[in-house]
Amino acid sequence: MPDESRLRRASGQGSLLAVVAGTAIACAVSLPPVAVAAEAPRHLVVRCDDVGMCHTVNLAVRKLIASGIPFSTSVMFACPWYLEAVEILAQHPEISVGVHLTLNSEWEQYKWGPVRGRSVVPSLVDANGHFLHSEEAFAARAPDLREVEAELRAQIERAIASGLRIDYLDAHMQTAYSTRELRGLVEKLGRDYGLGISTYFGERSASLWDVAPERKLATLLRLIRESGPGLTLLVAHLGLDDEEMTGLVDTNYPQDPFRVGRHRQAELDALTSPAFRAAVAAAGFELVTYRQVIERKGLKAMAAPEQLSGYSTELKRPK
Repeated sequence: MPDESRLRRASGQGSLLAVVAGTAIACAVSLPPVAVAAEAPRHLVVRCDDVGMCHTVNLAVRKLIASGIPFSTSVMFACPWYLEAVEILAQHPEISVGVHLTLNSEWEQYKWGPVRGRSVVPSLVDANGHFLHSEEAFAARAPDLREVEAELRAQIERAIASGLRIDYLDAHMQTAYSTRELRGLVEKLGRDYGLGISTYFGERSASLWDVAPERKLATLLRLIRESGPGLTLLVAHLGLDDEEMTGLVDTNYPQDPFRVGRHRQAELDALTSPAFRAAVAAAGFELVTYRQVIERKGLKAMAAPEQLSGYSTELKRPK
């Protein structure tokens, strides 16, 4: 597995602000004070994915809320536990909520399917009516783009009908970003519903998912130290190392020796640690949500990143 040694500062990350100094016109005129070069602001968005997937993930989000750090959370409105997630988030309107556009169901013994129903979107499901387990399996099925649009609209409209304020869209397992046609569809949905799209605001993005549990905190702290000016996105996957989460086996990574419970507990522990808060303060970061990003930049500032899908433990700034 990659570890924090893979983290490095992305090339071309920001630059110092230009300094303009005045020039004396006559000896009697005093020179204005010379401006001191200042580094551009540093902002960090923590985006917690898979909320509503199961009870344990919802409990972990509740713990992160209790820590008091600002964050954004992406809800899987196609999953059985989304109603509990809505109940929790309705009590905390300061949390920025996104729709985690879902086209996959990756666990071996825990499955979900489309909001529209298997008969309406047959190209999106397996023989049992569940979403396919991977991006590759989804692509191999050659899904009908009209069915994809119908399903993603149903997820967004369920989110809006929940009563939560919805700020942005992103993609579970990156599948809805995985081709230019799909990305174009997500952009269309963003315009139609007036929503932002995660990774479309020039973010450098990283995830701790592939880092061994015992190294997640150190990797996170190094990420904070090495992030330059501008907007950094950390994609997190929270949970508790309990019986529910330990029982989940990812069909795509059945050989993972740590299982999902240890991974998700370690990410929750890292984000709620005093060391994380101290590192953020020392690096001069402001923790912001996607709602704040959208309010400050505006939806017209969005631009599609060059990379179609995927995150790593290296910081990546889309071009």
